[in-house]
Amino acid sequence: MKNPLVIGLVVYMVILAGAYVGWKARCRLPKDHLTEETKSLVSVSTAVVATVSALVLGLLISNANTTFTRLGGEVTSLSAEILRLDQILYRYGAAADPARETLRQYAERKTEDLFPDDSAEVRLGNPATYELLQTLEDMMLALKPTNARDQWWLGQAMTLAGKIGDARWLIAQQVGQGTPKAFVALLVFWLVLLFASFGLFAPHNATSAVVLTLCALAVAGAVAMFLELESGFGHMVRVSPEPMRQAVSVLQADQEKRMSSGSEVTEPR
Repeated sequence: MKNPLVIGLVVYMVILAGAYVGWKARCRLPKDHLTEETKSLVSVSTAVVATVSALVLGLLISNANTTFTRLGGEVTSLSAEILRLDQILYRYGAAADPARETLRQYAERKTEDLFPDDSAEVRLGNPATYELLQTLEDMMLALKPTNARDQWWLGQAMTLAGKIGDARWLIAQQVGQGTPKAFVALLVFWLVLLFASFGLFAPHNATSAVVLTLCALAVAGAVAMFLELESGFGHMVRVSPEPMRQAVSVLQADQEKRMSSGSEVTEPR
């Protein structure tokens, strides 16, 4: 979906318009349409709609929070797998140093894709980043283990590289599986119907207008919130970038150590 905050604002305006229509309809309807019997019928009927709307909205928020938590777990697992792969390549030996450098570049690029400064520029399936991972896999396949130990380390490294590739698709697919637009539109219709009934029998004074306005804002905010949670990498609520940034920091620190060690070895005596 588009920006959840924009959708929330549109929902707020539509709900408020429904309340306003009900408010104005009271002035135009004949008095025999506004009797206590009619008010009782409308109240009972809308109570059913209100119950269903509350249950559905609560369920959507709960599901969105579950999706958000799962995405956070995927990002944390991805950072842990990157660090573990780097350690395995380190244990393999100096022959794997070029692969470790490529892994560092992949981690930096992936972090930039998932957590850019502008949340509108999130790129879950950046082909250039995935090509780096494929290059890393090719570099590991080119390694020639000379003993059983190195063969075991290489097998573990290839398994982790596969998991890192799987995480890319899992994150992209989970973000894309939001609530169907038709279902969100139906929920908004229920809410508009409710607020129209509220406005129909609300007294014409400033207190009623303020209460209806604030309640419409609260409900529209709930709709925007579950849409924002579903996105995972939204404008206001987003998965924590700290696991990936910490992984990048560790890889960069290791790179600096390798460079300093290499300069000491090549320094003339």
